[in-house]
Amino acid sequence: MEIQILDGIVRRLRGQDVPMGGLAIQARTIANFLPLICQRVGAKVVHNSDASYTGIRFDTKVGPVVLEMPMGDQPYRLVHEFIEPDAQGRTEVEMRRFPQIYKPQGVAHLTAEFLRSRGFLK
Repeated sequence: MEIQILDGIVRRLRGQDVPMGGLAIQARTIANFLPLICQRVGAKVVHNSDASYTGIRFDTKVGPVVLEMPMGDQPYRLVHEFIEPDAQGRTEVEMRRFPQIYKPQGVAHLTAEFLRSRGFLK
């Protein structure tokens, strides 16, 4: 499933509404290689225009975690998004980043193992 966030409004994308850019295709490719444990927590491809990223969102037991697709030469980022800002006013915390040297299967494996080993997945 794919969702889009635009001006604070979340909507489901289907058919012709789905973006076909490079980052969207990359996110879909990685999502196809995610293990079943990630799919069970509701992995979704997200096109967030408000925060300007495309990624894969996991609804984990401690809150949403997003694997952000890299732009240019930047690395992949695994970010834990908070429901409400914490005491310092942060709305997210970067948990891990890794370079673009991995194939989609490797990115899916690294992401799933990181989330599983840290107790994010049920």
